[in-house]
Amino acid sequence: MAMNISADADAQRKLLQASKVIAVVGYSPDPFRTSHQIADYLKRAGYKVYAVNPTVTEIDGEHSYPSLADVPEPIDIVNVFRRTQYLPGVVDEAIAVGAKAIWAQLGVNHPDAERKAEDACTPIVMNVCIKVAHSRLLR
Repeated sequence: MAMNISADADAQRKLLQASKVIAVVGYSPDPFRTSHQIADYLKRAGYKVYAVNPTVTEIDGEHSYPSLADVPEPIDIVNVFRRTQYLPGVVDEAIAVGAKAIWAQLGVNHPDAERKAEDACTPIVMNVCIKVAHSRLLR
């Protein structure tokens, strides 16, 4: 399987079906922010969702972790809600914790992040909304 699966709906479907734990990097405590709404959707879809946001300690009564390394269980997908320039660093952190895949939201796409993921044999999706993909591929 190619590591960049941004245009591969079948690979995205398989990834979403096989995954159980999603860490949302940049999860906002503001319920009107997209990251919050998509995390809520993922929870309703049955995923265990961890908030990763170093600026807060709790979101909706659940612990928010300062980094991926602090998440207490293995991560299937790291869902990234950070600006494009931060994606390579998030990819480094995701690889370091052994995340099975990286999913960068709509508008987030970086060639260095893609190269790093490919070098680590870690599937990456960029510039695709995980909620839209999930609702299209699994509903």
